[in-house]
Amino acid sequence: MIIDALVREIEELPDLVIHGRVASVVGLLVEAEGLAETLAVGDRCRLTGRDGRRTAAEVIGVRGDRVLIMPHGSLDGIGLGSRVEAASGGSVIHPHPSWLGRVIDAFGRPVDGRGPLLRGQAPRPLRATPPPAHDRQRLGGTIDFGIRVIDTFLACCKGQRMGVFAGSGVGKSTLLSMMARHADLEVNVIGLVGERGREAREFIEDNLGREGLARSVVVVATSDQPPPVRRQAAYTMMTVAEFFRDEGRDVLCLMDSITRFAMAQREIGLAAGEPPTTKGYTPSAFAELPRLLERAGPGGPGQGSITGLFSVLVDGDDHNEPVADAVRGILDGHIVLDRAIAERGRFPPVNVLRSVSRSMPACHADHQTELIRHARRLLTTYEDMAELIRLGAYRKGSDPVVDEAIRAYPELELFLNQGKDDRTDSGAAFRRLTEIVTRPEQAGASTARS
Repeated sequence: MIIDALVREIEELPDLVIHGRVASVVGLLVEAEGLAETLAVGDRCRLTGRDGRRTAAEVIGVRGDRVLIMPHGSLDGIGLGSRVEAASGGSVIHPHPSWLGRVIDAFGRPVDGRGPLLRGQAPRPLRATPPPAHDRQRLGGTIDFGIRVIDTFLACCKGQRMGVFAGSGVGKSTLLSMMARHADLEVNVIGLVGERGREAREFIEDNLGREGLARSVVVVATSDQPPPVRRQAAYTMMTVAEFFRDEGRDVLCLMDSITRFAMAQREIGLAAGEPPTTKGYTPSAFAELPRLLERAGPGGPGQGSITGLFSVLVDGDDHNEPVADAVRGILDGHIVLDRAIAERGRFPPVNVLRSVSRSMPACHADHQTELIRHARRLLTTYEDMAELIRLGAYRKGSDPVVDEAIRAYPELELFLNQGKDDRTDSGAAFRRLTEIVTRPEQAGASTARS
């Protein structure tokens, strides 16, 4: 099969090489002459420096008779008159089932040191259009993530898209790794977009682990790579997920983070001359968000589904900043991680009262829905009275609802706390929650610790 793949790659090589010349270099933007009638936005090309070194690049715009190019690597050695060659391919990849367990870059090349990848026969476009709305199936059954707070308060169905909103260092990556390891879905496709280089290997080896990696394809583009590479990592991740979906599998697509994807698009848009809007984001940054996110979801008849979990890095813990606000309006729910909860040592630090899953209550039976509502009321009541309770200004017996909330709150906090290696199936989670919520006031806390 490797020989067949090589033969196909050789057959795809162009018979004729068309080239132009560099006319201007400003920052990361290169303007080239002589290729305006050959290259279009999204096409690939190669820059040849004065030292003979070649750098891959991508066309991001056209201005007059010049094409605007942004490189995939360093521009060292590129100057006026440097050669620019039109390149074939680049806008498609060839996924294969054997990619499971592998780590690849934004161009579908292996980066895990385990040898070459098999090449699928059918090319798949990186910028595929989302399935037509009327052809899509409804959301599937409830997913068992093995995470108590998610399976109870924020249940998710197959094909749903959720956002994980948090500031830096609050635990987004850890929560996503727990989902990848414990979810009862067949395939994980994980996109690490703009990650710190040191954290990529830690996430794969420590958080994801050997068991999680075995059923995953991980796409990595680190923060030091140019904006087109970071943006393409997101497209590659979604294209691989669509490949497995079309095979009839239920896919869990995890991306960390959608904010860095938007930042990459902002850098590209500003370089191409787009006007900046809110916080410097260009119109194309907001236009690309739904184009990417809508590709996740249920497939058509005979296909599987893509359940999307996308982390959103909120700037300065402002959950109403532009990207967070735009993404929240596109997705089917949001999971809010609270820094104050993390600081008091409860992980995952999900703020249940600020989070919502839009597929509920369809995910739960009627008695489970009523249980969740009761537990939410207890948490809300306690949070409303927390200041008075801490000051000792509340007198026990003044309000039976507040008394019940005070009794249940410590055990609810224990219930919501969960180690990254601890898995609790949804049935056991609901049994524990039922015991906490319905327990008489003088009962012990042994069940919460079991």
